[in-house]
Amino acid sequence: MAWVVLFVAGLFEVTWAIGLKYTEGFTRFWPSVGTVAAMVASVLLLGWAMRTLPVGTAYAVWTGIGALGTVILGIVLFGEPSTIARLVCIGLILAGIVGLKVTHGG
Repeated sequence: MAWVVLFVAGLFEVTWAIGLKYTEGFTRFWPSVGTVAAMVASVLLLGWAMRTLPVGTAYAVWTGIGALGTVILGIVLFGEPSTIARLVCIGLILAGIVGLKVTHGG
């Protein structure tokens, strides 16, 4: 269950990272409210997952999910470059996340 919670926490991290773009420096009210709510949800869920998972593993997976999702959505939503080098790096992040899960044994 901790892994599911950690995954959802990572999705909320992606949400707030992308949300930052829409807040325009926290000058737009509703995008700012949604972004802050996603930040709080992400950290609370991360903390819950860390009750069971090792701190290093949980934090690395959480940030990895956030980085992976944010890069992908940056490409899709904002037309950021999708060069071979960037895609390979995204693949390496994904490999790291999977590796941490597999070697955790839980």
